Amino acid sequence: MSEGLYERSIMIEPAYAGNVFGELDCFAKRIERSFHVTIVERNGSVKVIGEKNAVENAVSVLEELTELNKKGNEINEQNVAYCISMAYENLKGTLTAIDDELICHTINGKPIKPKTLGQKDYVDAIKDKMIVFGLGPAGTGKTYLAMAKAITAFKNEEVSRIILTRPAIEAGEKLGFLPGDLQSKVDPYLRPLYDALYQIMGAESFLKNMEKGLIEVAPLAYMRGRTLDNAFIILDEAQNTTPAQMKMFLTRIGYGSKVVVTGDQTQKDLPKDAVSGLDVAIRVLKDVEDIAFCYLTSKDVVRHPLVQKIVNAYEQYEKREASRRERRINSQKGLKRRGRE
Repeated sequence: MSEGLYERSIMIEPAYAGNVFGELDCFAKRIERSFHVTIVERNGSVKVIGEKNAVENAVSVLEELTELNKKGNEINEQNVAYCISMAYENLKGTLTAIDDELICHTINGKPIKPKTLGQKDYVDAIKDKMIVFGLGPAGTGKTYLAMAKAITAFKNEEVSRIILTRPAIEAGEKLGFLPGDLQSKVDPYLRPLYDALYQIMGAESFLKNMEKGLIEVAPLAYMRGRTLDNAFIILDEAQNTTPAQMKMFLTRIGYGSKVVVTGDQTQKDLPKDAVSGLDVAIRVLKDVEDIAFCYLTSKDVVRHPLVQKIVNAYEQYEKREASRRERRINSQKGLKRRGRE
């Protein structure tokens, strides 16, 4: 071994090594690139070679992935990437700790659990607070985890019904162009909520409870004039509410209810220059007791890893654009001052 290099050996049983290393060793290669180490595996004995700190980080990732696999979890790109990022932040063991928190199972028996620290904080807030705002980019599990908590509370008889709502705002298209009556027109905007319900609860159970009025999926406008007692209420896509709509919704809440409001402040479909009810609510309610604001980030994206890269790219672009606008405004102010002088 070259002078200055550090070597550490660990054992990973062959039954788990294939999953931890990935197809064609793709996960092992990613760990090598991330920490600039070399990984050599022979018959369950794994050697990691490189600088000491890098080796310790790589070993911690390999051990954590092995432990996750032993618990029956699939090893994929998302949890490999998250394990690596947690090792860099000296938060080793995060994934195995999070893995112990089971929310429920899908109709196919797949466990639903938080997959990141941000998601765990979000799930804990839903458990502890009456109103929770889940804020963050696409793919962070805001709506899906809230739906899982709602269905669990309903099955445990903690609430008597589930109400799911979102504003019927078009992303560049007009409702009037869609065929059918009002319900047919708004259904496409509620489709993501239906999809999550089918996956977690099953179509048969969902339809039966919907017919009984125990589960309601409706546009936000249908909430006006109602008092929502003993219900788990989810307002999705809240960035597309107006301040008046948000106030109307939050003042519908009755006794025994729990509310989750989800939104992405970077994806508004409101008319240009319109103020978002979500933005106003964050400013107005930030100090109100029993209301939690959970900010999820690109680190909490649990869709395909490419989604995380897309979110990061847009965040960087928007920061650059904001900086350019600020420089342009300051430059114009400077020219006006000089003109007056």
